[in-house]
Amino acid sequence: MRLATWNVNSLTARMPRVVGWIEEHQPDILCLQETKLADGAFPVGEFADLGYEAAHHGDGRWNGVAIVSRVGVEDPVAGFSSPEDDYGCRIVAATCGGIRVHSVYVPNGRSPDHEQYGFKLVWLARLASFLTEHYRPGDDLAVCGDFNIAPDDRDVWDPAAFEGATHVTDPERRALGVLLEWGLEDVYRRHHADGGVFSWWDYRAGDFHQGRGMRIDLVLLTESLARRSQSVLIDRNARKGKKPSDHAPVLVELGPAG
Repeated sequence: MRLATWNVNSLTARMPRVVGWIEEHQPDILCLQETKLADGAFPVGEFADLGYEAAHHGDGRWNGVAIVSRVGVEDPVAGFSSPEDDYGCRIVAATCGGIRVHSVYVPNGRSPDHEQYGFKLVWLARLASFLTEHYRPGDDLAVCGDFNIAPDDRDVWDPAAFEGATHVTDPERRALGVLLEWGLEDVYRRHHADGGVFSWWDYRAGDFHQGRGMRIDLVLLTESLARRSQSVLIDRNARKGKKPSDHAPVLVELGPAG
């Protein structure tokens, strides 16, 4: 089974690229972030033509998250417990092929002295409590998306360049650590110990071509799924070409259960 996540930074702008990527890589489950669409505008028909069902949560302004799956979309839930309970269209869940999948878009935080930074920490704490309330670490569970956190210094091109900035502060990393301590694993690190591979590059100043990026798009899996993982790819090629997202997709290959 192939499980992927991708912050597309506007599905309207990126739909042709998403279709092409799906046709090339054939993911069974694809989590999307920053669709920037209202639910009624989500291209359900276009995904159906590709063989995918969809669950989407968006209001047409900012944010917006989705799961598209060719192995079923059962029990879709928008928000932590209701569409209003996620602070802005930032989480959607569904059961796909026996896996409870969550597509998440963690708040950016802007800067450590900005009110949005506090909101980011509150949102992450709500995610942690949601996991504790609804699941057990022994469940087949995936939490995928743009976390806007680089897990450690290997995940930024130059730690000194981010001093005093968001995405790398101790409180953010501790908040991510709470999720890992609960029973999730950053599955990329199971297969890649070295740093220097990123999933996001600023559009400005030629950062992509200069290799100035961060790894902030994560696939977190419970142990039962992590041990099934056979490979993890961050597809830099999807960041190239005409009108790319500033994020690259992350693709995980899972072997059979048992």
